[in-house]
Amino acid sequence: MVEAALLAHDVVRLLGGRRVLDGVSLTAAPGRRIGLIGENGAGKSTLLRLLAGVDHPDRGRVERPADLGYLHQEMSFDPEATVADVLDDALAGAREDLAELDRLAGLLAGSPDDADLLAAYAERLDHAQRHEAWDADRRAKIVLAGLGLDDVAHDRALASLSGGQRARLALAALVVRRPSALLLDEPTNHLDDDAAGFLEEQLRGLPGAVVVASHDRAFLDAVCTDVIDLDPAPDGPVRYGGNYTAYLTEKRAQRARWQERYTAEQEALAALRDALGVTTRQVAPNRAPRDNEKMGYGHRAGRVQNQIARRVRNTTRRLEELERRQVPAPPRPLRFHPDVLADALADESPDEVLVSLRDVRVPGRLAVARLDVPAGARLLVTGPNGAGKSTLLLVLAGLLEPAGVRRRPGLRVDLLGQDTRFDRPGRTARETYEAVLGTARAESVPLVSLGLLHEWDVDKPVGELSVGQRRRLGLALVVADPPELLLLDEPTNHLSPTLCDDLEDALGPGPGAIVLAGHDRRLRSRWSGAEIRVDPVPTGTPQVGPVVVDEGG
Repeated sequence: MVEAALLAHDVVRLLGGRRVLDGVSLTAAPGRRIGLIGENGAGKSTLLRLLAGVDHPDRGRVERPADLGYLHQEMSFDPEATVADVLDDALAGAREDLAELDRLAGLLAGSPDDADLLAAYAERLDHAQRHEAWDADRRAKIVLAGLGLDDVAHDRALASLSGGQRARLALAALVVRRPSALLLDEPTNHLDDDAAGFLEEQLRGLPGAVVVASHDRAFLDAVCTDVIDLDPAPDGPVRYGGNYTAYLTEKRAQRARWQERYTAEQEALAALRDALGVTTRQVAPNRAPRDNEKMGYGHRAGRVQNQIARRVRNTTRRLEELERRQVPAPPRPLRFHPDVLADALADESPDEVLVSLRDVRVPGRLAVARLDVPAGARLLVTGPNGAGKSTLLLVLAGLLEPAGVRRRPGLRVDLLGQDTRFDRPGRTARETYEAVLGTARAESVPLVSLGLLHEWDVDKPVGELSVGQRRRLGLALVVADPPELLLLDEPTNHLSPTLCDDLEDALGPGPGAIVLAGHDRRLRSRWSGAEIRVDPVPTGTPQVGPVVVDEGG
């Protein structure tokens, strides 16, 4: 028996009065690994929820294998459960297969010619082989180690784990299960290089279908056999064969063809409208006949007028037809435009030290012997999960205050943390932007001018924004009024690949000092500033909560 395919047939999903998905079809055959590409709000997470059965389409249908695994962006756990409980649940299918094979083998020993027993044994054996049931316990150990969880005690409650550890545990449980179809929403957000590479290898070895939404360009390149672009296109979502790099090449060519078609149609429409105006004037030229024309004027004029009227009708028909079938203008890509910032920070000596650390220790979380952050710094912080990168940023931001930290008096610092939350979820994005920055600054640097949120999203309550949209609003707040020291914790998480490229380009010339902690492999490969590595302290694991944006009164 082969693995079942995952199918979506012409699905439509309306959210908040907007068609997030409009007639999307998808076939994820066994062995295919499909990447979902598109701006935040294009419907990637919505499509995954429909495929998983967590949500239901307003129209269309989904066919899915019974054995399906789904990794959410924001996974919820019973806080009282333990790591062992999660692993037992992941291994339950393999253990059930082996137990049932033992039971059927016992029955067959007494009735070796029973056709029904033979068929049941063969079916169960096939299922166990496809899911590698005999290797499940060993596989669990390998997966935990590969995802950086081998040193986490199995009796620990999930509530005691960091957010990154819980996310990796959820991912590990799915990989151990080896479901017939696997749906992943941003699976590499909490993975370092080694863990991401390990996950890529595991996914390439799965026999079933994989559908993944990810901002990680290196991951999409390494894993995908196909890419589906959910961004607007003349004929709806487009499926591209190949990995992410192949998609980019074809996408650029496709958009160029779309632009050429749109331009040609607009030129044709303008020409038809102009011709229609000229021809219409010819129907009634308002010129009296000359004396030598009067004898045959009625006959000739009628013939000419009929010809002109026929041309008017033909031109009108062609114009109406072209207007009816014309393609829309290619949507302007959502692009980050930091150049709209009119005023920069006051000139400073690039060698002036903004923050200095000497023998700084946060017990169980961070140990730094020496670090200086000068005014013109471009500093990339790397290291494995749990090493204390986020803790270091909290220290630099002044949100943790251990001994050994000196900062320049009056220093302005902003931190964009991994979790962007707002204390007034009922306020719209525009209202939040104005409340944090003040009216004058919000008017001089309008939110939509930064290219981080679509115009139709700025008047939504922030509580209704997606994870990625909240992330981009947080980014807008820190770049609209740039501080002297800007701290970015995994800034490309939840951003589209295009915005990741734009953000990377913007980090170079921007004012002030920038310290960035990131796993993004492409970002790090393009980084031109200094780099420091943070290694784990001997005991304990950093546990950093979300930074909540204070919106004032």
